[in-house]
Amino acid sequence: MYAGSLMAPEIREAGTPLRVLLVDDSWEFLGSVEHFLSAEPRLKIIGYASTGQEALEQVNLLRPDLVLMDLAMPKMNGLVAARQIKAQANAPRVVILTVHNQPEYREAVQAAGADGFISKSDFGAQVLPLIENLFAQATVA
Repeated sequence: MYAGSLMAPEIREAGTPLRVLLVDDSWEFLGSVEHFLSAEPRLKIIGYASTGQEALEQVNLLRPDLVLMDLAMPKMNGLVAARQIKAQANAPRVVILTVHNQPEYREAVQAAGADGFISKSDFGAQVLPLIENLFAQATVA
């Protein structure tokens, strides 16, 4: 499927899947994402959260490599959570998912320090190439 650079050698042991935290207040969407990503052996879902606050707690507890997080959630939205997660030492990569595909949302995601943005309608086509690119950046030839 892909060339295999999802594993950045200086941060991953050979054959160790990337640890992924899924964050969305729609359990239906989380189930769909889990089903889609479960076909990719280089990824392992390690936890779930339904609010930005829960995401912060899970990041501290589980130490994921990647957080796939919804933009619009109750209590704390994905932008606020992304900003706080990315302020941590050794922060995971954070990709914001949303139904809003307008430029102002992309700009807000970038300003929050997130590593990527995916429209939920394009999730299936964009998520694996984006993850590939995010983790290939750390690969040493």
